[in-house]
Amino acid sequence: MASHIGDIDYVVRAEALGYTHAWLADSQMIWSDCYATLALVADRTQHIRIGTGVAVSGTRPAAVTAAAIATINALAPGRTFLGLGAGNTAMRIIGQPPHRIAELDRYLETLRPLLRGDEALLAHADHDLPIRHIMPDRGFVNFEDWIPLHVSGFGPRSLGLAGRHGDGAVLAMPPSPAVMEYYWSCIEAGAQAAGRTIDRDTYYTTALTTVVVLDPFEATDSPRVKHECGAFAMATLHYAYDQWRQLGQPPPAIVADVWDDYCAMLAAFPEERLHQRIHAGHNCWVIPEEERFVTRELIEATCLVGSAENLVDRLRAVEAAGLDQVMILPSFEPRFEVLERVARDLIPRLHGRA
Repeated sequence: MASHIGDIDYVVRAEALGYTHAWLADSQMIWSDCYATLALVADRTQHIRIGTGVAVSGTRPAAVTAAAIATINALAPGRTFLGLGAGNTAMRIIGQPPHRIAELDRYLETLRPLLRGDEALLAHADHDLPIRHIMPDRGFVNFEDWIPLHVSGFGPRSLGLAGRHGDGAVLAMPPSPAVMEYYWSCIEAGAQAAGRTIDRDTYYTTALTTVVVLDPFEATDSPRVKHECGAFAMATLHYAYDQWRQLGQPPPAIVADVWDDYCAMLAAFPEERLHQRIHAGHNCWVIPEEERFVTRELIEATCLVGSAENLVDRLRAVEAAGLDQVMILPSFEPRFEVLERVARDLIPRLHGRA
C-alpha cells in the first residue's frame, strides 16, 4: 500500500479479511513516512505481518533503517519484516539515480548484521568503522525476534543480491512458471557466489502486481478495470521513461504505440523539474492527461486481470514454480473495493474453501 498516515483502517480491514502481510511503501516525496505509518498499524493490528514494501537504501543509512524497523519490531514482535531495494521512485523523484549494484551490495552487507543486533562495518572515507546498536535493551528496539530481510530485485544482478543477502526476494510478477524458474536461477546464482545455499522451501518469494477480478463478459480495459489498476499499469510507463532517459534503455514493446506521444507530452515540461513530473499520481491514480496511455496491452502485461477461475489457475501455476505470495497495489480510490473482491473471489479458492 501507499503509506498513508490516515489510512490505517485499510490494514485493519485486510487483517480481518485474511490477508497475511501488509507491505507499506517507502517514498518520501509522495507519501507519508512508512515507519510512522507502520507504528500506527502495529498498534491497531494483532497478527498480520507488517513491514516495508520496500524501504530504499539510498534515502537512509543502514543504521537508520535497522533502528527504524527494529523499533517497529518492538511494537509488533515476531510479525515485523523488512523489504528493501535500491529505490525507483523514491530516488528518481528527487533527481537522483537508484543505488547501483555495488552500492546496494555494500549497504546490505552492513545492514544484515545490524538487523540481528550484531556489529557491522560501515564504510567511511578510506576505512571501515565498526557500528552496532549499543542500547538494545529496555524496549527501545527489538532484535530478539527475527526480522526477515526481503530484497527487491527485478533484474539478474539485483536478484543475485537477493540470493546473497536476503531471507526472501521481492520480484516482478512472473507471467509464467518458466519466468519464475529464471528468477530462481538468478537468486541461486547470487547465493552460490557468496557460498550460500538457498532452500526453496524456506526462502520466501513475493511478486508485486495488482489484481482485478473481471465480471462476466467484461473487457480487460473496461472503465472499472482502468479505475482499479490503471495507476499500477501507468507506473510501468513512468519506469520505462526513466530507464530510457537516464540509461538509454529502449522502451518495452507493450508501450510502443503510445511512446512517441508520451515522450512529446513530457518534452513540454521544464527539464529542471521533470523528475517531479514523471511520477505524478504514482501507483495511486492516473492524472487526466495520461489516461489515454493506459491501454489494454499495458494493463494485460503489468496486472493480473481475469475471471476468478482464470486468476486462480495462473496463480497456482506460479505457486507450483515457487512463488509464495502476491503483493497487490490497487489504485487509491477503489482500494477497499479491490481488497474485498480479492478476499471474496480469490482467497477462498486459493485455500480450497470454495
